[in-house]
Order: sequence, then structure tokens, then C-alpha cells
Amino acid sequence: MTVDERDDLVDVWGRIKTLVLQNNVRVEVSEALGLSFIKIRALRKLLARPLAMRELAAELVTDKPYVTQIVDSLEKMGLVTRSVSEEDRRRRIVKLTESGRVAAGRAAARRSRHAEPDSRSATPRLSGVPDRPSHP
Repeated sequence: MTVDERDDLVDVWGRIKTLVLQNNVRVEVSEALGLSFIKIRALRKLLARPLAMRELAAELVTDKPYVTQIVDSLEKMGLVTRSVSEEDRRRRIVKLTESGRVAAGRAAARRSRHAEPDSRSATPRLSGVPDRPSHP
């Protein structure tokens, strides 16, 4: 194995560890809040400002019908409200309730606690996984 191949292998290994860690954090945050990760993402997007349904769909990189389902569910939980835009009555604006703001803040805090700047810092959370792949 050449030095370049070894460097590539170490880079890929680090990326795999980071990907696994991110998935673990998503599961942990979802379980802690009792919400799917897409609903948590919606809450976090709305934390910055109220959004029109179309804007929220764009922010979540998903289609409008799915966003409608997400917002319907969050509205039933009392985490968001939906209102008619004052500028354009065809638009619906989604806004966090106080409970939604608290939930979004909790999600952001949990995620930031686990933010990993690089794969080496992920090692303590992935005990038993070496920093570098071993040779056969």
C-alpha cells in the first residue's frame, strides 16, 4: 500500500466514524424529545424566524406535501401555529409556540454538546473503534 493510498484510507475511516457519530446524535436527540429528526429540523429552522410553508419546504429540502404533514403534526402537539400571511392570503406562515421554542432550544443544545470538529474527537464516543484502520 502506498503512502497516498494509506492517507486516503485514513481519511475515509475518519469520515465513516463521523457519519456513525452523527447518526447516534440524531437518534439520541430524537429519543430525548420524542420527535422524528425531520420534525426537530423543522423546529430548529423555525427558531430563527417564522417561515412560509414553501420556505420551510426549501429549508428542509423536501416537498410541500410532506411539510404539510410535518406542520400538521407539530401543530397538534402545540409546538407551532399556522396563520395566514398579511401580505398574501394564499400563504401560510408557520411560527413556533413557546413550547416549540423550548423544544427547539433543547434540540440545539443537545446537538451542540455532541458537535465534533473532526473524526479524532469522535473516538471517545465510539469506544473500541481505532483512530486508524488496521491492516489484515
